[in-house]
Amino acid sequence: MAEPAGERVLLASLARGDREAANALVERTYRNVFALLCKLSGNPDLAADLTQETYRRAWTALPSFDGRAQFSTWLYRIATNAFLNHVRRPRAVEPLSEEHERTLPDGGTRQDDDAVAAQAHDRLRKAVLGLPEDLRFAVIARFWSETPVAEIACAEGISEVAIRKRLKRAYRMLAVVLQEAGS
Repeated sequence: MAEPAGERVLLASLARGDREAANALVERTYRNVFALLCKLSGNPDLAADLTQETYRRAWTALPSFDGRAQFSTWLYRIATNAFLNHVRRPRAVEPLSEEHERTLPDGGTRQDDDAVAAQAHDRLRKAVLGLPEDLRFAVIARFWSETPVAEIACAEGISEVAIRKRLKRAYRMLAVVLQEAGS
């Protein structure tokens, strides 16, 4: 992650049309944005597509970036919104051919540890995505993007105490949802 002073220099260069500054910003942030989207989607191919969408949206919205938060935190917000827009987008449903249907697993419970861990991760991901937007962003930014509480507070324009309260409320809600899902 770029330090704020370095980000400011790169952003100023980018505003003057310096493509190398854009490349440098992408190099500094791409891995973390991609990792966040992998955690949200559980699908590396989709995460790669959404990462590209995130940068496309970021370059379009760059004039509205006010610098209150770090550029990377601003990107996390755009990435989260890109993922949520993807999830909400209606999809065409195609019936399975008999050939493909035969290759699908029977749907029985898998007992291996990887499958159990994947199911638990999926339940957690769905529970986090079901949180109200302000709580969801706080959890995603703090734990999936490892953004410090102070930086989240700056990005949201509220105090660190307010972010900690959001996180505490989110934990309570997640505990209830996960307990119900485990029953």
